[in-house]
Amino acid sequence: MNLPARCERAPTPSPVGRPGRGRQAALRFVLLIGVVSMFSDMTHEGARGITGPFLGSLGASGLVVAVVAGGGELLGYLLRSVFGYAADRTGRYWPITAAGYTLQMVVVPLLALAGNWPVAALLIVAERSGRAMRNPARDAMLAHATARLGRGWVFGVREALDAAGAMIGPLVVAGVLYLHGTYRGGFAVLAVPAVLTLLVLAAARRRYPHPADLEAGEAVPGRRGTPRAFWIYLAGMGLIAAAYADYPLIAYRFGQDHIVADAWIPVLYAGAMATEALAALALGRLFDRWGLWTVAGATLLTACFPPLVFLGGAAPAVIGMALWGLGMAAQESIVKAAVTAMTGAGRRASAFGLFDTGFGLCWFAGSLVLGALYDHSVTGLVVFSVTLQLAAIPLLLKARHDT
Repeated sequence: MNLPARCERAPTPSPVGRPGRGRQAALRFVLLIGVVSMFSDMTHEGARGITGPFLGSLGASGLVVAVVAGGGELLGYLLRSVFGYAADRTGRYWPITAAGYTLQMVVVPLLALAGNWPVAALLIVAERSGRAMRNPARDAMLAHATARLGRGWVFGVREALDAAGAMIGPLVVAGVLYLHGTYRGGFAVLAVPAVLTLLVLAAARRRYPHPADLEAGEAVPGRRGTPRAFWIYLAGMGLIAAAYADYPLIAYRFGQDHIVADAWIPVLYAGAMATEALAALALGRLFDRWGLWTVAGATLLTACFPPLVFLGGAAPAVIGMALWGLGMAAQESIVKAAVTAMTGAGRRASAFGLFDTGFGLCWFAGSLVLGALYDHSVTGLVVFSVTLQLAAIPLLLKARHDT
């Protein structure tokens, strides 16, 4: 896949001025995109916590709920490679990002008006499609700031703010329900962070219409093919994706085995999101110093979470959820930083989209296996998860050697 030559050239020196001022401009851009991510996650993560029971209240069966949730997530990952390629091919990063965020932020509050489960299901799938549309183009623009601030730090800051929103959103919805609200009321309240998302995004676009100007003026690798290290890295991260249990399965175990009271299950998730926010910042700094050794080290730690959350009691479960949050931080921050280092500026959106599609397919397949194993042998699930995560480490180190 050859892209136009114009996409492979290094950006021209920016009008941002002296190096110090250029660094400040890059930091402001990263913080603006991070705030967009925070309000966005408040919206869609707040909604995801109640979409299952909401569909059930509209008459959907358990099978329908599973198909809508799993199928929507899978479609969202599959579409990322399409929209990533489109962004690089056309150079219209901002319009594609804005369209994705707009679609996502509009459909979430509209769930409050859904009168039947097919309409609600369509809106849920549309939300996942909007996320697929905006992610590769947004991350490609964000990568322009990495030359001045460090790859790990840039994606770590964005993910920290993102995780903060993912923690606050479900708690806000839980508060609405606690105050005798309804699912529709919860979706309606999420219109507030949805509007804030679009307002901050418009401000970021107005202030930084050409994010490529944030590059430090240094040569950008003009790689035309996808390097071998990328595929090795994707294989390693694919193993981790297949091994990583979704929180709904973990929460199911907590509830079925009465590990914690039902009211504490969403609190544990919020705590994991808090861990993710803090870990993203620390991992970002470590990645800029140690590179893929950081990903390998994080994987070694997260391989300990399955026995803690699936075999232990309440105290081990809390520790396990902290490690689970650490892994989520790595997957959403320094993983993107590593992909940035493997591709030229004109191919970043395509690379992000391709990586996310492969990662998502492995995640979906792994979720099916983990679910089946849980029904037959929880110990087998733990062995499967731990083994795959440990098997990924040599591949990550091989990718580091080849980068």
